[in-house]
Amino acid sequence: MNGFEKHDLDDDNFGAKGSVVSAFDAFPKSKPEYVTRTAGGGKWTVAMIFISVLLMGSEVARWWRGDETHNFAVEKGISHDMQINLDIVVNMNCADLDINVQDASGDRILASSKLQRDPTVWSQWVDAKGVHKLGHDANGRVNTGEGWVSIAHEEGFGEEHIHDIVALGKKRAKWSKTPRFWGAADSCRIWGSLDLNKVQGDFHITARGHGYMAFGQHLDHNKFNFSHVISELSYGGFYPSLVNPLDRTVNIASANFHKFQYYLSVVPTVYSVGRSTIQTNQYAVTEQSKEIEEHSNIPGIFVKYDIEPILLAVHESRDSFLVFLIKLINVVSGVLVAGHWGYTLSEWFVEVIGKRRRTSGGDGVLGTKGGYDE
Repeated sequence: MNGFEKHDLDDDNFGAKGSVVSAFDAFPKSKPEYVTRTAGGGKWTVAMIFISVLLMGSEVARWWRGDETHNFAVEKGISHDMQINLDIVVNMNCADLDINVQDASGDRILASSKLQRDPTVWSQWVDAKGVHKLGHDANGRVNTGEGWVSIAHEEGFGEEHIHDIVALGKKRAKWSKTPRFWGAADSCRIWGSLDLNKVQGDFHITARGHGYMAFGQHLDHNKFNFSHVISELSYGGFYPSLVNPLDRTVNIASANFHKFQYYLSVVPTVYSVGRSTIQTNQYAVTEQSKEIEEHSNIPGIFVKYDIEPILLAVHESRDSFLVFLIKLINVVSGVLVAGHWGYTLSEWFVEVIGKRRRTSGGDGVLGTKGGYDE
C-alpha cells in the first residue's frame, strides 16, 4: 500500500483522462470541487464584461461608420454643362419678378421661362417676426419644406456616414407641391432645375423692368420687397440627402431698395463607397446685404458663383467582415488577459497586506522580546 491509498486518494484524480491526445491539452481543467469562487473574482469578472461590451460597441460603431478619406486633385476632363436646383419664395407677385442668368461666356438665360413659378402667401412661410414657421424636424431644425419628399433623414456635407449619402442619393426625389392658400397671393415660389454653362456666372432675381434692358412698364418702387426664403440652392445633380449652406435661409428686406448678394465658390465633389459613386457639387458662401439709395443701384437677389478648378473626392472604406471579427476577438482577449493580471495582482496585494497585519499584531502569550531579563 502507498500513501495515497492510506489517505483514500486516487491516482486517477491527478492524471490525464481520456485518449492519448488529451495528455497534450494546453488548457487543463479542474474539477468543480477544487475551484473556489471569491467575491473579488466576481467583481473583476463583472468589470471585464462591462469593459468588453463597451469596447466591442465602440469597435462595431467604428466599423459601421467606416474610414473616410478626403483627397483634393485638379479636376480632369472637360465639362460643359452644370445644373442648378432652386427653391425660393420671394415676397413679391410672380408677374413682378424677372429671373435671369448671365455667365462669363456672355450667354444670357431667361430663367423665368424655364423655372416654375407658383403664387403663394408670405404668411404661410414666415410669421410677423420674420421667423420661418413651417415647423421643426425631430432634431429641432427648421423645416422649410424645401420641395423634396420621401427623405428618411438628412446628411450634410462632411458627415461621416458617406454610405448613407450614397444610398439616399440613388433614390428618386420629387418636388413637392406648393401649399394651398386662401385669398390673394402676395408672394411667389420659384422652383425647379436649370441647365447652365459650367463657367463663372451671376444668377439674378430683380423687379420687372429693372436689372436688364427689358420691354414693358417698370414696376412701382413701392412694390419692391425682396424678402425671401431659400429652401434649396444646389449645383449639379440634386441629391436630397445633402444639405447645402444656403438651405433654410430666411432674409428679410428692411426697405424697398435692398440688395442681397451671395458669393459662392463651387467645388465639384465625388462621394464613393466601394463601386457606388455620386457626383455633385458643394460650395462655400459669403453674404453681403445692405440698403441702397434709389437710382444708385439695382435692388434684388444676386447670386454670384465661381467654379473652382479642383475636385474633392470623399471615399469611405470598411474592413472585411473577417477582419472585423478578428478585431473583436483581439479586444475581448486583451480585456481577459488584462483582467487576469489585475485580479492576480490584487489578490497578491491583499495577501501581502494580510500577512503583515498577522505578523505585527499585539503581544504574544509569553510577552515581547523586550520583556525578558538578561
